[in-house]
Amino acid sequence: MHSITRPMAWLMVAAGLAQGATAFAQPATPWTEGYNSKTRLLAGRALLGAERLAVVGVEIALAPGWKTYWRAPGDSGGVPPSFDLSRSKNLASATVHYPAPHRMVDAAGEAVGYKGGVIFPIEVVAADRAKPIALEVVIEYGICREICVPAEARMSLVLDPAGLAAAPAAITAALETVPRAAGKRRPTDPELKAVTAVLAGDKPRIEIEAVFPGSGEGADVFVEASEGIYLPLPRRIGAGAGPALRFEIDLATGVEPAELKGKTLTITLVSATGQSEAARTID
Repeated sequence: MHSITRPMAWLMVAAGLAQGATAFAQPATPWTEGYNSKTRLLAGRALLGAERLAVVGVEIALAPGWKTYWRAPGDSGGVPPSFDLSRSKNLASATVHYPAPHRMVDAAGEAVGYKGGVIFPIEVVAADRAKPIALEVVIEYGICREICVPAEARMSLVLDPAGLAAAPAAITAALETVPRAAGKRRPTDPELKAVTAVLAGDKPRIEIEAVFPGSGEGADVFVEASEGIYLPLPRRIGAGAGPALRFEIDLATGVEPAELKGKTLTITLVSATGQSEAARTID
């Protein structure tokens, strides 16, 4: 994996603890101000699968020209977000959902993430559903323009899952952009058709073929390997069978192809009309 260290000025930002816990009916905490970014928590009930569940949105707003990163930040050395809710009380589980990212090119290479801002919805479940959850959320993330800045924000929110109103529109909109699994894929979402891995020879590679509905505007592919194995970003190499598009991951440098045998790939497909996610294991 590429190091985040680069020959440029780094600034450390510690965003202060949001003052006071927010009561049940209040849908958002105050903004926690940082360097060219600010964060807050939103809360409400949202439809996830067949149930309406409690969802907390971690919102990051960025100054113009700044970006932040997805869980796999690309080749430019970005910092993926991390979420720590371990200090929370009466919390049984917390599941972070990642909105579909975009490929961004800068002087350091290609990054994967978000410009302007993003909301990460977190599905939360109470240990005792008759009692409120006292959330303590610590998020560490990176923002970048000409300089790259690691940032941290600490925020508190008390919520009663049973008494929550409907989620704010911002959380609902963020959930709509989370890649959908094959069983929940909509007609407007991309569809993975084939994955072929060539792990030997003078041109080791992974080939991906997918159909992107409509004109294919914004069609892109992001691939993660299990066990944290680094993979370069895919490149679009042309058309496949019928309406499909083909992408390729070059494994010739920076990767030991043999290590990928038996590993699971998480393949995220994005376009202007939708987004989906699929898993494939390399034989």
